[in-house]
Amino acid sequence: MPKVGIRDVAKLAGVSTGTVSRVLNEHPSVTQEVRARVSGIIKELGYMPDPSARSMRSKVSRLIGIVIPDLTNPFFSELVQSAEQAAAKHGYNIIVMTSFDHPAKEADRIGQLTSRKVDGIILVPSNDFHTLKLPKGLPIVVIDRLMPGYSGIASDHRSGVRLGIDYLLKLGHRRIGFISGPEGSVPANDRLRGYLDAMKQAGDGGRLAEPPLIAEAGFDYESGRSAGNYLLARARHERPTAIFASSDQQAIGCMRAAYDLGIPIPAALSIVGFDGIPLSNMTIPRLTTVKQPIPKIAAAAVAVLLNERPVPDVDDPVLFACELAEGETTAAPQPD
Repeated sequence: MPKVGIRDVAKLAGVSTGTVSRVLNEHPSVTQEVRARVSGIIKELGYMPDPSARSMRSKVSRLIGIVIPDLTNPFFSELVQSAEQAAAKHGYNIIVMTSFDHPAKEADRIGQLTSRKVDGIILVPSNDFHTLKLPKGLPIVVIDRLMPGYSGIASDHRSGVRLGIDYLLKLGHRRIGFISGPEGSVPANDRLRGYLDAMKQAGDGGRLAEPPLIAEAGFDYESGRSAGNYLLARARHERPTAIFASSDQQAIGCMRAAYDLGIPIPAALSIVGFDGIPLSNMTIPRLTTVKQPIPKIAAAAVAVLLNERPVPDVDDPVLFACELAEGETTAAPQPD
């Protein structure tokens, strides 16, 4: 006879597996009516939780730790909020710690969370994660910045950038500049590959501008402003007619650089960002951006820790598609 699982109980009771878990852990958020129905199904099926399963349902802290590089970055702030909302639906709370993008501090934060008996950790690694060794026996889900050898969840950065570059190509742009992220950053490298993929497959034979219109920068506003100045401080017939920035903060910094140089947007320059943070809707003109599905990423990470979603294979990360949010910073290029 096949073994009865928690999904069987949930299906017959007409509830989620998370609700069954809360009933088993006597969580007060479950109503008496639901508790009685689920308990009856458990007794009827003879369901017995597997004590050896790597599951947070057998733990008692009901805490999830999340380690991020930078709390001031709006992307990570939204990620934390989305994770907190997803965890709360299952009766869990979040402890947030910041690594300041430093591997030693990152290891320290993970150690602190482990000592506090959290039931699992959501980790956005520092860019220099190569010496980081994650503790064994504690569920950890790596998100956004994927680490070789560990299962992970992220946006499809490469395809997302291609989506934005293809959009600019369809508008008629060919001199498309690109502001990449910092060297060594996994998402930055993936986004650069997306730009190169799209440009090399462009209809004009796939030739990049000479020299390539690429500027490396941090993901922050000031770095984007400096990169914008670098790309735009050249003769009109040589400067890009459009710029794709690897973050919305970079894009907004680039908008400021264009303003300082007297280059109107989008009449003389189109700009596209990446992330889809709320600030992208507040700029004038409103920023066109490639939006990451931040709530989906956070919810998936929580679901993995709760054993409600399979742990991603180390060689096959879960990648969520991005979408283009068309704003007011893009238009067809003017003739030279």
